[in-house]
Amino acid sequence: MTMALHTRVCALLGIETPILLAGMGRASTPELAAAVSNAGGLGVLGAASCGPNQLRAWIRRMRELTDRPFGVDTLLPASVRRGGGGNAGGPPAESLLPQHRGFAQEFMAREGLDPLDEAGLAAALGRDPADRDGPVPLSRAFFEAQMEVVIEERVPVYAAGLGNPAPWLERLHANGTKVMAVVGTTRHARQVVESGIDLIVAQGHDGGGHNSPIGTMALIPQVVDAVGGRVPVLGAGGIGDGRGIAAALMLGAEGVWIGTAFLATEEAGIGPGQKQALVAGNDEGTTVSRSVTGKPARMVKNRWAAAYAEAGLEPLPMPYQGLVSAPVTAAALAADRAEIWGGFAGQGLGMVRAVRPAAEVLRDLATGAERVLAGAGRFTGPAAGG
Repeated sequence: MTMALHTRVCALLGIETPILLAGMGRASTPELAAAVSNAGGLGVLGAASCGPNQLRAWIRRMRELTDRPFGVDTLLPASVRRGGGGNAGGPPAESLLPQHRGFAQEFMAREGLDPLDEAGLAAALGRDPADRDGPVPLSRAFFEAQMEVVIEERVPVYAAGLGNPAPWLERLHANGTKVMAVVGTTRHARQVVESGIDLIVAQGHDGGGHNSPIGTMALIPQVVDAVGGRVPVLGAGGIGDGRGIAAALMLGAEGVWIGTAFLATEEAGIGPGQKQALVAGNDEGTTVSRSVTGKPARMVKNRWAAAYAEAGLEPLPMPYQGLVSAPVTAAALAADRAEIWGGFAGQGLGMVRAVRPAAEVLRDLATGAERVLAGAGRFTGPAAGG
């Protein structure tokens, strides 16, 4: 389909409109990503927790569903790549695991959640049985195994949702892969630009999942200034309709990275209870917590995060906190109990009003931005009586 909204991001990525699906772990499935790509944007697989075998299967499934460009998003947090396992100067995280796992078991019993066996856990989290004996999810070995698949499969676009992809950049570029990184500060933006990446996503505190301590409106123009036009900047965080896209473009962004607006779609890989919780949510419906991954992440308000806060318990660093939370979030997903774990979402939650096809969401985002931008001239017309 032809759209008027167009920036240099379109030519760089081979897409029609500069709207990218955020790589939301497990939610941005091949079905959702392909729907966005087929509608003219860039669909990005949310592969953060996919083991290498599942990642390869997702990439190949994506190629069955679309002949358009697409991306793959994983995490590369530096603290894990360096092998850090401390817990804010306290005891080693490994030694605290039994205490936290005990807390999780008590929480599940209190909430009436049935523990899942290994097969049930894998099914609820969408894990490929072929990855069962692979590296621990979100560990250094896990990230490195994922990157080997990304390189071997020669994906069109790679996005680092956390961290700097510099160690893999030469091999990625040799395949013709465009490389982008999600940043939350100008310092990080400068680091990844110096490494030679092709695009930057400036994601503010408003965004779902791992994000910045800096608000979106303040972050975008400062990142744009920091990179000085060397690479395009995409705005992200709380952008849920055409007005938000227009605002990001006015702040200097050349496209947008949008997650929450695509969560309540027919193709999104989350349960019906989670989708309805998104529709029912509002601007106060999210919270930032380390209780799921070990790093601060914005999520739909839920009982698991609240229990951690009420207990005064300090979550463990990544990847250890994931070992604690996975049985809880998986059991909640299996039972479709969104009040216990509703998933990650941004502060644009109140703009989600219905579960719709992804192509329809993309079309409304693009046409809404075009309409707002077309009407912007009214703010600069001649003064009354002039």
